Amino acid sequence: MKALTSSRFSAFIPFLVAAAVLFVLAPAVLSDFRLNLLARYLCFAIVAVGIGLAWGSGGMLTLGQGVFFGLGAYAMGLHMKLDDAGPGRAPDYMPPTTDFLPGWVEMFRSGIVTIVAIALLPALVALVLGLATFKRKVRGAYFAILSQALAAAFALLIIVLGSQSGNYTNGTNGLNNFRSFFGYDLDDPANQKMLFFIAAGFLLVMVAIARQLRNSRYGELLRACQSSEERVRFLGYDPANVKVVAYVIAAAMAGIGGALFVPVVGIITPLDVGVAPSIAMLIGVAIGGRGTLWGPVLGAIGVAWAQSTLSEQFPAFWTYIQGALFIVVIAFLPGGIAGVGAAIRNARGRWDDRRRGRTDPPAANPVETVKHDVGSMA
Repeated sequence: MKALTSSRFSAFIPFLVAAAVLFVLAPAVLSDFRLNLLARYLCFAIVAVGIGLAWGSGGMLTLGQGVFFGLGAYAMGLHMKLDDAGPGRAPDYMPPTTDFLPGWVEMFRSGIVTIVAIALLPALVALVLGLATFKRKVRGAYFAILSQALAAAFALLIIVLGSQSGNYTNGTNGLNNFRSFFGYDLDDPANQKMLFFIAAGFLLVMVAIARQLRNSRYGELLRACQSSEERVRFLGYDPANVKVVAYVIAAAMAGIGGALFVPVVGIITPLDVGVAPSIAMLIGVAIGGRGTLWGPVLGAIGVAWAQSTLSEQFPAFWTYIQGALFIVVIAFLPGGIAGVGAAIRNARGRWDDRRRGRTDPPAANPVETVKHDVGSMA
């Protein structure tokens, strides 16, 4: 009983450390600018938690999380632009003569509807896509290509919706120049710091949800689907339903990350939701360690930080550096940085086994031993 209590307490230590770093240490040592950058990285980390659940536990190589990230981001962006415009008025990027907005745009004028839509819209899209693919046993590279194509199509749709007469999404320019966030002035440093705390709080909640799922009966089924779907089906479960649930949860997390990204960064464009950002989100998870709970979080923050710093010094080479990192990790360190400790322990174990094989005397052959004993008795 004492050991069980100690084990449960030790499981909360990473949460306590993360909470201390995010809520105490970071605000104390970082400037407002750096704190805003960290808030941006936390938004990607929220997306990474979902990818870690779907890919790390369920084996679903999701190359199109930018779609769900974009759905949440554009839902929040439309709400903020409509809120800035005022009741009954169109956002400033639309023609001044625009006096009619379609229902799917008008519904984002409500804050409550927007908050619900941020998680619900990505989840519904993921539900439809998941049922259409997993029920037909589409998986592996085929599912990855399909999800990537969806990201490309979504980015194109955003541009098309901004190129029509209504100019609902402002095309390639995206949504920007936000003034307030649910009534709070975004130019106020105190409110920017509040956004950081909101992003940090959501990240810890998402990690707690992922941990609970991974350690539950459902988590065992999800990992079993990754190993052998036929065995899961033999036990009476439908692997498609198990995978769809993880895919939907990952999509909802991506939508929440995208919704927080908009007020933190102040802009959302089709370039933030297409194929390239979707792959960048995946690279962070791979480098951090997709099979662990905190690896995707640390990997996403590390890759986002590297992109912010290295892309300024090497703007033409950052994409190649990113791709090289992904190849190196997949080829030589499948468990990511979080798997370095296990890899070192395994290598040390193999080295010890080899040393014992050279130094220990060879074990006696039992057959020869019996013959010797019989001969001695004779």
